[in-house]
Amino acid sequence: MQQQTLQLEGMSCAGCAQRIESVIQGVSGVTKCSVNFALCEATVQYNPSSVSLDKIQQAVENAGYQANVPVQEEEEDESDPALEKLQRKLWLGGAASVLLVVGSLPMMMGISIPGWPHWLHNPWLQWVVSTPVMVWCGRPFFVGAWKALEHKGADMNSLVALGTGSAYFYSLFPTLFPGFFEAQGLSADVYYEAAVVIVTLILWGRMLEHQARSKTSSAIRALIGLQPKTARVIRDGEEQDIPLTEVQVGDRLLVRPGEKIPVDGKVVKGSSTIDESMVTGESVAVDKQPGDEVIGATINQTGSFQMEAMRVGKDTVLAQIIQLVKDAQSSKAPIQKLADRVTSWFVPAVLAIAVITFLTWIVLTGNLTLAMVTTVSVLVIACPCALGLATPTSVMVGTGKGAQQGILIKGAESLQLAHQIQTIVLDKTGTLTEGKPTVTDYITTLGTAHGNELKLLELAASLEKSSEHPLGKAVVDYSKRQGVKKPFSDPEQFKTIPGCGVQGYSSDYLIQLGTRRWMEELGVNLEVKTSQDVLLSEYQDRWESAGKTVIWMAVDGEVEAILAIADALKPSSEAVVKRLQRMGLEVVMLTGDNQHTAEAIASQVGITQIFAQVRPENKADKVRELQQKGKLVAMVGDGINDAPALAQADVGIAIGTGTDVAIAASDITLISGDLQGIITAIQLSHATLNNIRQNLFFAFVYNTASIPIAAGILYPIFGWLLNPMIAGGAMALSSVSVVTNALRLQNFKPH
Repeated sequence: MQQQTLQLEGMSCAGCAQRIESVIQGVSGVTKCSVNFALCEATVQYNPSSVSLDKIQQAVENAGYQANVPVQEEEEDESDPALEKLQRKLWLGGAASVLLVVGSLPMMMGISIPGWPHWLHNPWLQWVVSTPVMVWCGRPFFVGAWKALEHKGADMNSLVALGTGSAYFYSLFPTLFPGFFEAQGLSADVYYEAAVVIVTLILWGRMLEHQARSKTSSAIRALIGLQPKTARVIRDGEEQDIPLTEVQVGDRLLVRPGEKIPVDGKVVKGSSTIDESMVTGESVAVDKQPGDEVIGATINQTGSFQMEAMRVGKDTVLAQIIQLVKDAQSSKAPIQKLADRVTSWFVPAVLAIAVITFLTWIVLTGNLTLAMVTTVSVLVIACPCALGLATPTSVMVGTGKGAQQGILIKGAESLQLAHQIQTIVLDKTGTLTEGKPTVTDYITTLGTAHGNELKLLELAASLEKSSEHPLGKAVVDYSKRQGVKKPFSDPEQFKTIPGCGVQGYSSDYLIQLGTRRWMEELGVNLEVKTSQDVLLSEYQDRWESAGKTVIWMAVDGEVEAILAIADALKPSSEAVVKRLQRMGLEVVMLTGDNQHTAEAIASQVGITQIFAQVRPENKADKVRELQQKGKLVAMVGDGINDAPALAQADVGIAIGTGTDVAIAASDITLISGDLQGIITAIQLSHATLNNIRQNLFFAFVYNTASIPIAAGILYPIFGWLLNPMIAGGAMALSSVSVVTNALRLQNFKPH
């Protein structure tokens, strides 16, 4: 299965977006399609063996639109051809509108103004002035309407083309045959100004909308702007500046103070302090030493250092962040389905209302002018653009703002669900704690059969060096600190037993390191004493009551030692847990550790509900149990063993400092690993959904209230009619106001 984003051209309203989506989904081999009206993009999932991308693009073209593969964005181009063309059309339309309105003002006001340039109201002059506007400026509306008609559909172009075309062609008839109207006792009035002003106002609205919508993608542009353009590479002992695109994995790069780090890599020489705030959201600079990883686009603050390039191009953290934000902005929130359902029947309904309006006034009054004015007003004011923009613009700004806060939200659905969470499940290691455990205690048995304490540490370290678990690294680090200098040998037949421990052969000994429960399952005798004549199990109870993890070590089936490992809480853990509880959330801790250790950690942060000694394959089951109680559950974790639970949860939140698998399985990623990001994500979700509701309310109220007024419902009571030109301006402003309201999310700040 392959996914491709296509840049769309020719869309004018939410109805266009729906028709394109329907056309693409109708292509055999396409499994899913989502069209974002605000971004003018289609995200398509398809089977390359069943359908080609060219065929999908051709289907869109047959529907009257264009679908192009986006060009790789290396740098933002300040010029905007589409905007510049709109501005040229607006200048022509604006100039023509002024001339026509000035010429028609006496007729519109029903009075004679002395000294007024009445010659401007000459029908032939107005026809000459208006025709270029209708032909050039209004051409997209008529072309779009015709294409929609060819495909037995209707959209915003249909409404505008019918409205302005009616005014223009109606005016053309009295211009060519004024005698016919005079013979009927009718005034040969023309309405060229209405057609031209409506086209101009809609173009003006599109220009404002275009400018406003471009601001909703400011987060993407800001992220792209973080990328340096060149890198200083060391080749053959010489330094040379090369374009960033030419950097290869394995290249050695030199980074000086004040420069941006070109790509992801690790420090190989020198040290420095790195400002990673633009990627992680963390304001505190991070010290880097040889062996530490650095992130591309972050800023080197102090010393010079050399680094080895490890990830370049699309594989860098920044590139992945940009792609995640783009994917999120292209996705649809569930709440948008309501707007989609409305727009699917809205345009046909408006056309029907326009016909009814025209016939009603003709039958009741016989006044052709009144019928035409109300019909044109209905057609022009009822465009559902605001409905189509209400949700995606808010999602675009919300996800972009999240990225700036160090929170990556994969899709609009996750953004919508986050503030509805009722239960939040927190993994312990690496989530509530630092995930960097340290050996605090080490006791051997009385009269060890396989060497002294250092020899046993060497055997343990030789085995654990092959483990990726943080506890294994703690054992290796502790061994080094205790003076075990001999290079650790590689273990043979190394094997990880999930949820239990590790085993393998070192120096021809079978070494097993793991939980007491596992040792019992292996049949190892645990009733052994230390040199102080104390049972090892007593030490275990004492250490576990202090919140430490205990590892038992067996050599050739005999217990030789136990180690206590503690993992410090993250500084923010206690405050975040209490804040979540004050917000009304049920907070649960889920861990593979034993009950005593889990309770000790939980008591420090104030968690009362604990699931301890849960094997990795059972973590998802615990999440499912909570969901079956009717809870909307979020899971927060960082390890490979958390991935199934993250995927099972309604909202999976991964710690960005964790594994790639966990991040891939999650819906939201906290790049910095700070748990405060959970609260920020919930608050951002709440703010975004409120913004969407405001937009939808405004759009629904606008269309619901404006159509009856445009149809002349107030005319019998107050004698008041909505001028088609005002209708055009109101329609344009409705879309602009929705986008402007969405942009308020850029001011979001967590509290």
